[in-house]
Amino acid sequence: MNYSSIAVLGAGSWGTALALVLQGKGHRVNLWMRDIKQYEEMLEKRENCRYLPNVHIPEELYLSTDLEKAILDVDVILMSVPTQSVRSVFMKIAPIVKPHQIIVNTSKGLEQNTLLRISEVIDEILPGQPFVTLSGPSHAEEVCKEMPTTVAVASKSRSHAEYIQDLFITPSFRVYTNPDLVGVELGGALKNVIAFGAGITDGLGFGDNAKAALMTRGIREIARLGKAMGGNLATFAGLSGIGDLIVTCTSMHSRNRRAGILVGQGKTLEETLKEIGMVVEGITTTKAAFQLAKEYNIEMPITEEIYNILYEGTNAKDAVTNLMTRNRTHEMEEVVETENLNW
Repeated sequence: MNYSSIAVLGAGSWGTALALVLQGKGHRVNLWMRDIKQYEEMLEKRENCRYLPNVHIPEELYLSTDLEKAILDVDVILMSVPTQSVRSVFMKIAPIVKPHQIIVNTSKGLEQNTLLRISEVIDEILPGQPFVTLSGPSHAEEVCKEMPTTVAVASKSRSHAEYIQDLFITPSFRVYTNPDLVGVELGGALKNVIAFGAGITDGLGFGDNAKAALMTRGIREIARLGKAMGGNLATFAGLSGIGDLIVTCTSMHSRNRRAGILVGQGKTLEETLKEIGMVVEGITTTKAAFQLAKEYNIEMPITEEIYNILYEGTNAKDAVTNLMTRNRTHEMEEVVETENLNW
């Protein structure tokens, strides 16, 4: 086996879990974080107490707060920072990133204001830099315990995708490749909107019927916008589409669902974010998705009602009534298409 050196930027739950996967395979891993207190605590206790408690961090996993030193001479730079921080972090390292270093993004969101996908943000700063995105149904809390997990990696370059596939794959962490970078990025981002909505239905006290309807119609919205933006419909029936949607809408590991539950119970957005204590990607992505739907003239009623709850002060129960009393329509819509892709 060929061993690689990797810098993982961001020591939240997901960054830490992926660093552990890579270090467990024998790769040299630098885990960078900006918070000095978090660094000192992790160094002393060998545990990420805030984001991934009760999981041992081996001495062989190098911890750092020095961004430039963390990425020096590594083969892969894995970005696991919140979506809205990606640009600022990458701007800091761009002058010293080498042309051969592969950027792997694991954040699931769209940049506010620009509405760009992460690959587009990176390409603005360093055009042509090797880029791969990793997405799929994968809670950090399960990955670090080596529970069976499958994800997808996508890139414009097949060789780069397969390199990252080999880098990560283990008996408990299976990695598929996908040529549809646009679809994989959008599936990972947009499912957070629907998961937030699923949480709202839970917070309102609704049952499985409502959640099943929301998820089914939600994936259709995701696919509709995704196709308009250049994604392949088949992607949205895969790991980064339906797969990620299922796990995020049904699990209490999902901070998007947990945040939705609090809003459904009547908490304000400020109270919700304070209680969750971590970034909730679905909140910012809802605004971006709403704006993109308008831009592409795509009908996304669920997304629109979640936007109204978050940003227009609509009562959650009224939003549900709005959805249930929309003009009647048919259900037979194409969700999956078979299409040969050149890669």
